[in-house]
Amino acid sequence: MGTRIDHTVHYPRPAAAVRGAFVSETYWTERLDEVGGPGARLVGISGTDPARVEMIQVIAEEDLPDAIRKIRKGDLIIHRTENWSATAGTYLAVVEGAPVKIHGTVRLTEEAGGCVSRMEGEVEVDVPLFGRKIEKGVAERLTELFQHEDEFTINWLTQH
Repeated sequence: MGTRIDHTVHYPRPAAAVRGAFVSETYWTERLDEVGGPGARLVGISGTDPARVEMIQVIAEEDLPDAIRKIRKGDLIIHRTENWSATAGTYLAVVEGAPVKIHGTVRLTEEAGGCVSRMEGEVEVDVPLFGRKIEKGVAERLTELFQHEDEFTINWLTQH
């Protein structure tokens, strides 16, 4: 069993508008340019319901927790996939060349003045003795990344 991830954000638009952003090539290109890390890019979007979004994100070595830098040199290249139906999604992220897997679900729920996104998931690191410590470091870094993504999304929704 890995380390749990729980993250909630309120968006100032209805779930349909948020989901519309989450399947928009323009949204993803702009988001990855702003908060995806050096070399981040959209691999592609396919389908409509469900829609599949594939991307590559990069976490620069200097931004990694010490526990990870001690056992692995260089930037982390993350292959991330999200699948979206009308108000629910799944996500999967794997780290290139490392035994790290991040997965879970996202649910958009209507709420006064917009909607709420509730993300639940797990970070799994298959490294004897140090896996749990690395998982906690990754989960902390992910929480920071999710907050930056949330800020970008809120601003993007406001402008579009």
